[in-house]
Amino acid sequence: MSGSFADGGFGDAFRGFGQSAGRAGAGMWEAMEHLRSAFDQRVGSRMGRGDVRAAVLALLTERPMHGYQIIHEIADRSGGAWKPSAGSVYQTLQLLADEGLIEAEEAGGRKTYSLTDAGRTEAEAAAEATAPWEATGLGGSGRASAMPKAGVELAQAAAQVARSGTAEQVQEAVAVLDEARRRLYAILAQD
Repeated sequence: MSGSFADGGFGDAFRGFGQSAGRAGAGMWEAMEHLRSAFDQRVGSRMGRGDVRAAVLALLTERPMHGYQIIHEIADRSGGAWKPSAGSVYQTLQLLADEGLIEAEEAGGRKTYSLTDAGRTEAEAAAEATAPWEATGLGGSGRASAMPKAGVELAQAAAQVARSGTAEQVQEAVAVLDEARRRLYAILAQD
């Protein structure tokens, strides 16, 4: 593909739309994949097993919670950049229960987990460390999650115009993308 995104050539990825649907469609999907890889959401969002453990202990110091609440609290506190899988959270809860650090109370078909005395001691000792969602730079600005989402949504809109738009609409979209690229670089140039 001539004119990669790194080179600033958004326009080249869309040239030819409306002229040759097959070639243009292939170029569009190549452009989409390039953009997606540039905004790969897995970067920074995949945490280690110890991070899930530390996050669960930190959250349970605040109040008893069930697994679903824990998953959503982590996602909220990381600005959406880290949402652990149910499997990793429930496996961690089981391990913590096996170690005697948490206990489960079942009510209404849900298990609510709380810290035992031993769990509270371990959680308090770990409280001096930065919370896992803060230590990786995931919390706060939302930088880790906002850009990938915006980039993917932009690519999806561009793909829709490329698939469904007239030749004039495609040319207009190319101009919008070129302008967006210039404005993004202008943001970096500001001091």
